[in-house]
Amino acid sequence: MAETLVAERSEQLAGAAERVSALFAQLQEQLAGWRDAILADQGAEGMPAAEVDDLVERLVVPALREDDPVLVGAGFVAAPEFTGRDDLHFAWWLGPLDENPLTGATTEPSRLDLASRSYSDYLRDFRSLEWYSIPRSTHRTHITGPYVDHLCACDYIVTVTSPVERDGRLLGVVGVDVYVRRLERELLPAMLAVGRPVILVNEWGRVMVSTDPSVLVGDVAEAPEGERAGVLRCEGTPFRLVAAAQPS
Repeated sequence: MAETLVAERSEQLAGAAERVSALFAQLQEQLAGWRDAILADQGAEGMPAAEVDDLVERLVVPALREDDPVLVGAGFVAAPEFTGRDDLHFAWWLGPLDENPLTGATTEPSRLDLASRSYSDYLRDFRSLEWYSIPRSTHRTHITGPYVDHLCACDYIVTVTSPVERDGRLLGVVGVDVYVRRLERELLPAMLAVGRPVILVNEWGRVMVSTDPSVLVGDVAEAPEGERAGVLRCEGTPFRLVAAAQPS
């Protein structure tokens, strides 16, 4: 009976890992479609900022207007060489937001207004920030977070960004923001089915989702103890599910 229970819970842990992989595969597929549309629409020398804005709005706003959208923000951050400007250009839209100090509550998608965030230290050098610098250097999709977004949502979020490149030249990054609490809604049912405390951690061991009330989002998790503890990688992501030891 004990061996059967262990096997069942191992299957449930694998099922939870598959759910994580499927969710992030969906987000990356969305980004790939937007990236391809930007590449197909732009000329060899890039695009004026106003044209970038129009194109990106047509691409991302429908996803933010979905019933109960997964995304809280989405858009394209263009490299200076792409638009002919001196700095990064944000073509970024926010979905309906809960009440917060920056925007209040909103019911429709809205354009990110950087001018209203000019007081923030966050604005000093966007190009050094993880969600931009890592896709630029690795040429791969990157997942940043969880972190507190002081620019838009004033809440814990995860950001997924993918480089948009032509002939080895970075044109910018396309990306999405997801509330951590929305990740919890998507992932907790499968994680709770494991039948023992489970946490989802990023590549640095920082907790993204937890079924253990003593382990909070943003904590750095310690390695599980005991021979019956489990660690399972989530395919297609840098994440791991870490399960407490099985009962003897």
